[in-house]
Amino acid sequence: MPTYDLQYPKQPYSTVKRYDTRASYSLKTIHTIVSTSPILHVSFTDPSTPFPVTLPMIGALGSFTRPSADITDVQDLYLHGYISSRLINLSRSSTPGNDTAQTSPEGPVGLPLTITATHLDGLVLSLTPNSHSYNYRSATLFGHATLVSDTEEKLFAMEKITNGVVPGRWQSTRTPPNKGEMASTSVLKVKISAGSAKIRTGGPGDDKADLEDEELKNRVWTGVLPVWTEIGEGVAGGYNKLEGLPADVEEWRREGNEERRRHAVEGASSAPGKLKTDEE
Repeated sequence: MPTYDLQYPKQPYSTVKRYDTRASYSLKTIHTIVSTSPILHVSFTDPSTPFPVTLPMIGALGSFTRPSADITDVQDLYLHGYISSRLINLSRSSTPGNDTAQTSPEGPVGLPLTITATHLDGLVLSLTPNSHSYNYRSATLFGHATLVSDTEEKLFAMEKITNGVVPGRWQSTRTPPNKGEMASTSVLKVKISAGSAKIRTGGPGDDKADLEDEELKNRVWTGVLPVWTEIGEGVAGGYNKLEGLPADVEEWRREGNEERRRHAVEGASSAPGKLKTDEE
C-alpha cells in the first residue's frame, strides 16, 4: 500500500520565511520533535497584562478518538496544569459548556496557543563570529485549547503525558489517580491548526574571502561540537526499596542516550563545507 507523508497546511503565521529550505511541514517530522522534547514552551495572551506569556510545560500528542494514531497521523496535543493556574482559567473561559465561556461562532473554539519545542544538536564554530551557528531541530504548533471534561479522556491524556516522561511509568505506579489528584489537575486539549519545523545539520560555512585566507584557516579551529542530552544513572530516593533501576527503564535510558549521541555526531558531518550564504 502507498504511504503518505501528511503535511500541515501553510498559513501566513506558520510559514518559514528565512532559510525556507530548512523548513518542514511534515506531521512526522514536527510530531517527532515535539514528542521527544522534555519541555514545551507554551505562549498565550493574557488580557490582564501588556506582555505575552510563555510557560514551560510538559505535554503529549495523542488522539482519544483514534488511540492507534501515531506521529504520522493527525493528533491533538494534551497539556496538564494545576486547576487554578492562569492558563487553565483563561482556557476555561474559552471552553464551550462553561458558564463563563466566550467563544465566537465564526472562528475556532478555544484559547489560541503557540507551542514550541527545540533540540540543540551541535555548536557550529566558524572562522568568524558572524558565521557561527547551531545545529538544531525546532518545531512550532499553533492551535486552540479547551478543557477536557470527560473523565476517560482526561485519564487517557494523563497516561500519555506520564509515559512521555518515562515509557511505561503509568502502568508501574499507583493508578488511577485518586479523587484529590483528579480534582486538582486539569488537562487541556489543543486542536492543532498548523505547524512547521526548521532543522539545521552539517558543518560550518564561511564567506569565500575567509576561506581563501590561509593564515586565518591555519590559526582558527572550525568544526562542530556535538551536543546531546544524556540521562544519568538512577539515584535512589530515601524510601526506595528496589535494588537498581527496573530493567526496562535502564534499557530505555541507555538506548536513548546512544540514539541522541549518534544523531548529534552524524548531524555534525552530514553536509560540511557550505558557504555562509547557505548558513544561518
